[in-house]
Amino acid sequence: MSDVVLQTEAISKSFGALKACDEISLDVKRGEVHALIGPNGAGKTTLIGQITGEIAPDRGRINFEGRDITALATAERARLGLARSFQITSIFPSFTAEGNVALAVQATGRHSFRFWARADRLERLRAPARQLLRELGLGARSHAVAAGMAHGEHRQLEIAMALATEPSMLLLDEPMAGLGNEESQAMVALLARLKGRYSILLIEHDMDVVFTLADRISVLVQGRVIASGTAEEIRNDPLVRVAYLGEDDEFGDEHAQG
Repeated sequence: MSDVVLQTEAISKSFGALKACDEISLDVKRGEVHALIGPNGAGKTTLIGQITGEIAPDRGRINFEGRDITALATAERARLGLARSFQITSIFPSFTAEGNVALAVQATGRHSFRFWARADRLERLRAPARQLLRELGLGARSHAVAAGMAHGEHRQLEIAMALATEPSMLLLDEPMAGLGNEESQAMVALLARLKGRYSILLIEHDMDVVFTLADRISVLVQGRVIASGTAEEIRNDPLVRVAYLGEDDEFGDEHAQG
């Protein structure tokens, strides 16, 4: 089994005169958290869209688990074990937390969709849903209606729904967005528990979170990867400090020392 789960090879995408992705090559190793950082407009969302199959690249190739998936549809990639959370996952607000995860379990294809109307009542769907909610810290909220749950709980629920599809890799797009301090701490703790169990490509603007969780970091600026390495290597890369963060902006002296 290869150590590399996901690999992009010179992926390029333009929208008219705008080159959103310019020959991006990166890989995610099995069990690691690989963070993708960069300023707004750097091409992060376009790259993720190409990895998930929502956007077709102009050039380049995408390999997942040793297979060329460049031409596969989004659903086919999901069936191979590639799950994206937060922008793709849809929560049904009138369903309970357990009911939402039960529907995600059902969507794996192991259960008939003729049960759609009462999926949250079927024990064979409910049991794994309850287990996932317990693992993600939402066991006590299993019967809460999603519409009444807090924003941070929605984030946890979305991850539970992604994990219900039994992926080998997670694409997490800004999981800290909109979270308060306590919610952010809970999310970091959750992702730390998932680390090593799943390969994770993490897009995140919170540098403290990135440095806490990431095994490797790739920096995307104007559609190009300008640096890849460990947190320490990225902290000390002068090109990254000038091109993305500025000499003392987001790293600052505190990060540079630690």
